[in-house]
Amino acid sequence: MATLKEKRTCGQRCEDFGRFVWNSDTGTMFGRTPEKWVYISLYYVAFYVIMTGLFSLAIWTLMYTLDPYTPDYQDRLTSPGVMVWPPTYIEEDVVLSYNMSDKASQRKMSNCLSNFLKPYNYTSQQYNHNCTRGQYFRQEKFEAPHHTKYSCRFTQSMLGRCSGLDEPTFGYNGTMPCVIIKMNRVRSHGHDNIDMIEYFPTNGTFDLSYFPYYGKLAQPTYVNPLVAVKFHLVKEREAKIQCRVVAHNIAYQDSYEPYQGKVVFLLKALK
Repeated sequence: MATLKEKRTCGQRCEDFGRFVWNSDTGTMFGRTPEKWVYISLYYVAFYVIMTGLFSLAIWTLMYTLDPYTPDYQDRLTSPGVMVWPPTYIEEDVVLSYNMSDKASQRKMSNCLSNFLKPYNYTSQQYNHNCTRGQYFRQEKFEAPHHTKYSCRFTQSMLGRCSGLDEPTFGYNGTMPCVIIKMNRVRSHGHDNIDMIEYFPTNGTFDLSYFPYYGKLAQPTYVNPLVAVKFHLVKEREAKIQCRVVAHNIAYQDSYEPYQGKVVFLLKALK
């Protein structure tokens, strides 16, 4: 009959563990001699060095094949994005609501537009080109300084009465506020509460000379062309505005994408 294994005490177990850590009789540490530990360490160091080198080589090869002047993120959207400033949102709707008698409300709207237009001041745009209007500004070579391409000049003053230069409040101290739209061509629908609409630049169009855009690296001084719209609110001083892109290759009646190529916002002036 097999004998029962003797139960070892805690002291004996600690002694066994200490002998496993360092056995003076065999000269081993954790079951291996120092010489074997050196060989194992060198093996794993060499293994991870080679793996790191292969990974770095793969990343370098991938980056070398990429064109730095091609945008990293691209999609297949057929219509450009349309945005409105000041960008004030209530849940998912754009609502431009302000109080004509509240200085803080006026300042909030005007400061938003002033900050947005800082890249469009003359100092920022003075080295850009006055491009030929009515035609695309195509550039096959990098002829600008630092291996870049030239950008067309779009200055704040081109927004006329909505530039904020002569009227720092942008009309938010009354019933004739300005909104700024980023798109290539603008058309707005009328409303009973709107007596007059003014566009800056004239006719609310973006000239072809600002296109094509070659990317931030190729055109570091490029700024998006803008259209400013001044509305004269009457009666209830509230209107729902739709601004959309108008071009033969821009779709804006897609039932699956109701806001494709256009922006809808509520403009409201409070007493």
